[in-house]
Amino acid sequence: MDKKNGKKYKYRPVLFFALTYLLTWIFWVPAAFVNENAGAILMLAGLIMPAVVSTIFVLVSGSDVLKKDLKNKIIGFYKVKWGNVIFAIFVFAAIVACSILLSLAFGQSLDQFSFTEDFSFTGVGFAGAFLAVTLASVLEEIGWKGYCEDSIGNYMNWFWESLLFGAIWSLWHFPLIFIKGTYQAGLMVNPLFVINFFVSAIPMGYIITWVYLASDRSILACIVFHMAVNFIQEKIAMTPETKCVETIVVIIATIIIVLIKKDMFFSNRHVGRLLDDLSDSQKESEGKNEKRRKEKTRSLEDCV
Repeated sequence: MDKKNGKKYKYRPVLFFALTYLLTWIFWVPAAFVNENAGAILMLAGLIMPAVVSTIFVLVSGSDVLKKDLKNKIIGFYKVKWGNVIFAIFVFAAIVACSILLSLAFGQSLDQFSFTEDFSFTGVGFAGAFLAVTLASVLEEIGWKGYCEDSIGNYMNWFWESLLFGAIWSLWHFPLIFIKGTYQAGLMVNPLFVINFFVSAIPMGYIITWVYLASDRSILACIVFHMAVNFIQEKIAMTPETKCVETIVVIIATIIIVLIKKDMFFSNRHVGRLLDDLSDSQKESEGKNEKRRKEKTRSLEDCV
């Protein structure tokens, strides 16, 4: 229950996704028709839209509980299970290593275990690319975890939420394949590489949901993991062919994680109750404050 409106906050996922797609693509679609420098500015503007929409949804919600929840998810260091985050990063590194080894059967080289000199996208320089990868990790997670995932998860178990979110998150990137200098545009040399990119995002949705839930819905945990994944994907010299193999390995890893964490992904205990614990905590805190206020008032009256 919220102090302001006396009822639970109702998430609005359809409106959120509609606005996020609209406001992102308003910048990304024109970016395909301008030079790379102007395109980079438009891409950055589009990139921040999920975070902007998410923050606005929370701020205008009228829900003190939802606002407190967002704050705790972003700066709540106490929520992060660092052991799980580090383990998840090692799991992804193992996925990459297995993918490269398996790719040898398809004629790929062990040289893929080396580091690339540059990033996969051009037009912004090394420092700009480094900043872009970091910003992408931070802004995407604030946007998608700040409101999006919970807005779906509040109505269904996390297995179906992860599938739906993975598909939506994947398709959100669609205009990037037409923008010169992007990683996605570089995949256009082969339709299979493009398809693989969009398919691979879906099982990754499950893995990052695992990181999110294992740290009590911490955005900070997801930012650290997302950043590590981005840098591994960018700096390890995997070929596009190997990344197709990687998608198969990610799917296998996802199945294993879901089977091990069946209760996490298939439980319905949280449905309709995501904010209940925080709301109860707020009520308890307000009760204690009211009790202290009354005791202080009685103390003053006694003095009089």
